[in-house]
Amino acid sequence: MSAQPTIDAAMRASYPSLRNKRVVVTGGGSGIGAGLVEGFVAQGAQVVFVDRERDASQALVAHLSPGAAHPPLFRPLDLTDLDAVAVTMRAIEDELGGVDVLVNNAGNDDRHTVEAVTPAYWDERIAVNLRHLFFCAQSVVPGMKARGTGVILNFGSISWHLGLEDLVIYQTAKAAIEGMTRALARDLGPAGIRVNTVVPGNVQTPRQELWYTPEGEAEIVGAQCLKARVQPADIAAMVLFLASDDARLCTGHNYWVDAGWR
Repeated sequence: MSAQPTIDAAMRASYPSLRNKRVVVTGGGSGIGAGLVEGFVAQGAQVVFVDRERDASQALVAHLSPGAAHPPLFRPLDLTDLDAVAVTMRAIEDELGGVDVLVNNAGNDDRHTVEAVTPAYWDERIAVNLRHLFFCAQSVVPGMKARGTGVILNFGSISWHLGLEDLVIYQTAKAAIEGMTRALARDLGPAGIRVNTVVPGNVQTPRQELWYTPEGEAEIVGAQCLKARVQPADIAAMVLFLASDDARLCTGHNYWVDAGWR
């Protein structure tokens, strides 16, 4: 299926500006998030990630810690609990002495039909997929403003651009994230804070494989310009660039990693 070779980890780009940077990743325990944590740890950054899944998160810490300049730290957090978000983000800032990069990755793409949506389910899905991105960003902005620099990276989704089935609330949230990114970039730019959206295509993770049969995966690849499955490391490569000083004048935009899925 894959006509595009993967890149050996030793051949991937290195960003000296990320060394020792203080990075927070939401939803970092598995899937794309785990790839992000791994990427930042490999750059020598100080990484704290939050997640609800303790076992997977602790296993990731154990896997990445040997030989790391800064072993990653895991903090359990339910991002739908905004009081807990405020307390945890404040504690992380105190522990690290500030946050240089926030990666708002966490989300959940559970399928749902229009008919099955209730007001309570709507509110819960918006809390899972949209609300916490703003409040996590809000929590790190004062420190970033005080230092005159910072990076906030929000995760969008290709899904609403394609109009996929049975994801109406998820796609509504992901569309809103792109608007929020534009607004935050404008409001925070004068303080030296960059804000961008990363838009993944269909990334091959254990969760996504729950939804797609081999035939479904072949259909996705068939619709892509590049005939390979997007991997978490491919998403991490874009995130690392946008977090680095090499992207110092990149803000307010969407950056796609989708193999040209149309």
